[in-house]
Amino acid sequence: MTNSPMTKLVDSWNREIDYLRIAVTDRCNLRCFYCMPAEGIDYLPKKELLSYEEIIRLATVFASLGIKKIRLTGGEPFLRKNFISLLRNLKGIAGIEAVHITTNGVLTAPYLDEMKEIGVDGVNLSLDSLNRENFHKITRRDEFDTVMKTLEGLTHRGFNTKINMVVMHGKNTHEVIDMAQLASDRNISVRFIEEMPFNGSEMAASQKNWSHTRILKELTKAFPSLKKLDSDPSNPATLYQVAGHLGNIGIIPAFSRTFCGACNRIRLTATGTIKNCLYDEGVLDIKSLLRSNKKDDELREILVATVQKREKDGFAAERNRKVDKNISESMSSIGG
Repeated sequence: MTNSPMTKLVDSWNREIDYLRIAVTDRCNLRCFYCMPAEGIDYLPKKELLSYEEIIRLATVFASLGIKKIRLTGGEPFLRKNFISLLRNLKGIAGIEAVHITTNGVLTAPYLDEMKEIGVDGVNLSLDSLNRENFHKITRRDEFDTVMKTLEGLTHRGFNTKINMVVMHGKNTHEVIDMAQLASDRNISVRFIEEMPFNGSEMAASQKNWSHTRILKELTKAFPSLKKLDSDPSNPATLYQVAGHLGNIGIIPAFSRTFCGACNRIRLTATGTIKNCLYDEGVLDIKSLLRSNKKDDELREILVATVQKREKDGFAAERNRKVDKNISESMSSIGG
């Protein structure tokens, strides 16, 4: 396959893939109960992870296939040594128009000025509680003040900032309205995410009682002026605006998966596995291909064919899992 600018990643449902999520590490310095067990997970040795050189090479290959946006996740990406150097290199790749980060905010604040200088296009900050005690219960770590310092630093510097709150029945649902109020005097997006069936957490109550429709109902009750905004169909969040608020509110039906029809993303795990969908179990070991000296043209051909095998939606991807029908991976290891 030649490196033609006309070659794109398009699946069999005619969805063009232009957004790549890259997990740079499986390590995390929090222990959120919905993401990993209290004792943590068995972290992989460094040689099992993609090197920065391998990540940059793959990102360049993906860019030649039409990828325009990259999001770096973990685990916690700032736990990876010299993470800033990776950001700088990714920003320099031709065709990459935006580089975003998802972080828990514990280690982020010291790097904010450098991130601004590099031109990081957006930061998603995971924050499930605005109460120090409840934050500790959810994350099993006493880092609330540090994370709030990061939030203030992001907004002060004018970063495109989104707050991600996983809505969990009996854990933080009483804080939904307070969290939404963060957008009243800050130009940020506060996004409420349905809890997903990963990591063996007990989710029956959340799935039944706190679907995206329930979240919307509670927000509408608190904010009668709430109005739906127009947004890109590929955006998993349905956006809303409260009259007079600087920022906006988003709801992500991550368990209901109503956004799958317009999904434009592909995932690369820290161990070099390609995932066509968050709910599949991995469809390509691209790390092995890299380390067997495949040329870039060969990688492009394989990636194009891999995307063609993409399932229609997350439910089909989950049904077609072969190794483990019950989703049990830690979100920390797959870069959710």
